[in-house]
Amino acid sequence: MPDIHLVLVVVDVQNGFVTEHSRHVVPIIEKLAREWIEAGRDVVFTRYLNYDDSPFERIMGWSKLKDSPEIDIVDELEELSRKATAVVDKKVYTLFDDEGAALVAEHGWTDMFVCGIDTEVCVLKTAVDAFEHDIRACLLTDASASHSGLAPHQAGVLVAQKMIGRQQTISVSSAASTASPAAR
Repeated sequence: MPDIHLVLVVVDVQNGFVTEHSRHVVPIIEKLAREWIEAGRDVVFTRYLNYDDSPFERIMGWSKLKDSPEIDIVDELEELSRKATAVVDKKVYTLFDDEGAALVAEHGWTDMFVCGIDTEVCVLKTAVDAFEHDIRACLLTDASASHSGLAPHQAGVLVAQKMIGRQQTISVSSAASTASPAAR
């Protein structure tokens, strides 16, 4: 049986993405990240940083998440992010920019559990990119949300089921057994 190297990736749980539609996942992610860190497992947090004349601003007309407090990881996760394996600041949707891809390669992660905000955008893109890097990616559906509402979240889950497989879109409770070496 090949060596399994697990990582939990917490995507963009930042003040600028937390709304009445996404706030409910913060305590779920806090508990999950705390358990992983206390168990000595790898956890990576990402932060999206927008910039002047970015494609998001120039093409989409979206100019949020440029400054504090919008770019800051939410207070409930700030301490955990300091204890994490890494915090990757990114200017694209995915963890897999140059820095993130190098981090993944350096640690040899074979299995990635992805959660955060927004399911249909950065969470989905990170999970799909992991899959395309030959990493078994699981999207944690109940630890992910969209700041825009339930419909975009559900759309992200549906697309993930098609792109990385229905068995890889799971709940946090399922992740415990899926992450267990005995289950593999």
